[in-house]
Order: sequence, then C-alpha cells, then structure tokens
Amino acid sequence: MREEEKLDNPVWFSLTETHHNFALTYGDIKFYHPDYCPFGGFISQKDISDGTDQYANETADFYIVGEKPVLTEGLRLNKELICNQMVLTDKIQTEITEEIVQLNTDKKADLIELVNLVQPGYFKEKTPLLGNYYGIYKNNKLVAVTGERMKMNAYSEISAVVTHPDFTGKGYAKQLIAFTANHIFSEGKVPYLHVAETNIGAIKLYEKLGFETRRKISFWNLVKI
Repeated sequence: MREEEKLDNPVWFSLTETHHNFALTYGDIKFYHPDYCPFGGFISQKDISDGTDQYANETADFYIVGEKPVLTEGLRLNKELICNQMVLTDKIQTEITEEIVQLNTDKKADLIELVNLVQPGYFKEKTPLLGNYYGIYKNNKLVAVTGERMKMNAYSEISAVVTHPDFTGKGYAKQLIAFTANHIFSEGKVPYLHVAETNIGAIKLYEKLGFETRRKISFWNLVKI
C-alpha cells in the first residue's frame, strides 16, 4: 500500500502507527480512547458490530471515519458529516508577525475553553496530548489556536483551526496554519486536514495557502440508543 492510500482510512492507520498507544482495538475496528478523541475506523466490515457496541459503552456519541459502518440494534446514525480531505505538498511562505506560543502544558485550560466555545463537542480533556497545539494571545486572552490531531508515520492532521468570534479577520488563522504546517514538514511528515464541505470560507483560505482537496470523506456520527 502506498502511504497516500492510508489517508482513505486515517483513524485506522493513525491508531496502527504513530498513535497506537491511544487505541482501543476490537477485532477489525479501532477507536481512539474517548478521553482523547471520539473517532473510530475499520479495516473490514465483517468484525465490527461487537466493537461498536463495546465502544458505545465507553462513550454514547462518536464518529466512524471513512466507509459507512453497518449499524447494530443498539446504535443509530445521527448524521453524516461530509468533509473535504485536503493535503499540502509544499511549505507555506507567509510572514509570521504574531507571537505564537505552545499551549499543551500550562495553557491547556485556555485551549480547551476556546475550542469548545467555537466547536463544542469535539475537543476532549486529553485531546492536547495527541500533538502540538499553538495559539495567539491578545491582552492575556487566547484568541486563536491551531494544532495537530491524527498522526501516521507519513502524515499529520492539522485540526482545531479556531479563532474567537471577536477576533476574526485579522489573519491569525493563516499564520497559525502556516506555523503548524511548516513544523509538520520539519518533522519529515506531510500536513493534511478535514473541513466540512459546506465551510466554503475555510476551504478558500486553505486553497490560498496551497492545500488541495484529495477526496471527500465522511464522518458518521453514531449515538447509543
């Protein structure tokens, strides 16, 4: 299998490779421990029913990324979130004028608060342990963040591209994306991201920075009945 093909199943290969220590494995399906990220991925449909039911006992609301899973009687499909999977091939050439700080340790509470203000539900208490997270402060207030989530041997996902509603339009996201992406390149990996296909503004920003849409990929939101 070519490395790029692993992007078709990013959760499975992240939990098989770089993030294997965060995996809960049930036969042919793997999940991130729900304290980190409520995502799962499978390599085959034939042996996932027991796994999805067991994971539903860990967290009653989660996502499976990639192909549509077969549902059991104990689960229902809440929604399908269709995303553009976008990949960057070259470093971003842009001026960094803001002070960018790392948020993973003593500033973790600020990070969790801001992300859940703008994108509630996705970001968990231990999500910052999955990768590096960076932010911009103004008057001692965290106003914009970007970081890393799923990680494979060859690819790292950019995630949590969030700006406080009172501070949008100032170019903070652009600088944070560039900073994060270029750090990923410095590690010998390729940055990629997922963005809802309806988020046209974000897609246009990513395209301006050099990201190209590789494919559409679905995030299937399952909830326990």
